[in-house]
Amino acid sequence: MFGLGTQELIIILVIALLIFGPKKLPELARSTGKAINEFRKASSGILDEEEEKKEKKEEKTETALKPAESETEKIKVKEK
Repeated sequence: MFGLGTQELIIILVIALLIFGPKKLPELARSTGKAINEFRKASSGILDEEEEKKEKKEEKTETALKPAESETEKIKVKEK
């Protein structure tokens, strides 16, 4: 992930325990988890919106091309 091994994570957790204390640490972990969850929801929502925009653009280009194709077919029929 970030190149952190087990020993480094244990050291970080011990330092966090010493700084924040045993009462605050679960609250901090809970709030951090909620923040990460909200961030994931927001980022997936943005990705979904972008995909919808792309699909709408593709539909518009497809519908714009269809009349042009039918006109060329009419022209071909008239030439025969």
